[in-house]
Amino acid sequence: MSLIWGNYAVMERILRYVLLVFLGYIAAAFLAHPNWGDVLIHTLIPHFQATRPYITGALALLGTTLTSYAYVWESIEQETERPGIRRLGLVQIDAGAGAIVAGLIFWFILIATGATLGVHHKTVQSAEDAARALAPLAGQYAEILFGLGLLASAMLALPILAATNAFVLAEAFGWRRSLDVGFSRARGFYVSLVICLALAVGVTLVGVGPIQLLFLSSLAGGLGTPVTLVFLMLLARDQSVMGEHRINRLLAIAGWTVAGIVITACCLFLWQTFLP
Repeated sequence: MSLIWGNYAVMERILRYVLLVFLGYIAAAFLAHPNWGDVLIHTLIPHFQATRPYITGALALLGTTLTSYAYVWESIEQETERPGIRRLGLVQIDAGAGAIVAGLIFWFILIATGATLGVHHKTVQSAEDAARALAPLAGQYAEILFGLGLLASAMLALPILAATNAFVLAEAFGWRRSLDVGFSRARGFYVSLVICLALAVGVTLVGVGPIQLLFLSSLAGGLGTPVTLVFLMLLARDQSVMGEHRINRLLAIAGWTVAGIVITACCLFLWQTFLP
């Protein structure tokens, strides 16, 4: 409701505290008692298989972590907060720290599920199944902490995804877009926001398994990520757009490397899908 009747500052304050719940994933990973030696070895020396399930999973993973929602929402934040040029360094540190924290949380999620569901070859069809399956393997507290983490993930993702869609639609049609103005001053923006939320509710009622739905949406995000990444890199290095604030050569090399990895994953997935 804070999306409709509140404002950006209210939503930011709420989501800031929701993030603290993600610490439950870290605790759940330790309660799962993994072999930390194996965890570190396989983290530093990844294993790759050129099989269809492996490549499909890798593309879904990339589509989730590098989704365009992340950097579109980052742009929306900067447009709303409008930090001064002098604060640009702090903005970059904040974005970098956020990416590192998100990566660490994801790492602990992998450890918690891999040391329990993965080792015992358990499959789940819903987030509730995933949380419940941890109880007999890692203890009741791991189940509770993991469930809280899943709840926090939903609370964080839903408003951001819906608001991002509304911002993109408003930008495309030239509507006024802001969470800081009332409904009467940005009707198109808020109507599209409500429609996005209604569609999300509708999808949950048609009977599609949430895990399957998340996986398919991650694949779609993975296939669309190269397009947005390439345009993002072109804009970031464009002198006429960025002026003296365009990214340096080292960061550009890193960005194009990531884009190349995602493009390669997409090509391998399409090749194995249509030319088995």
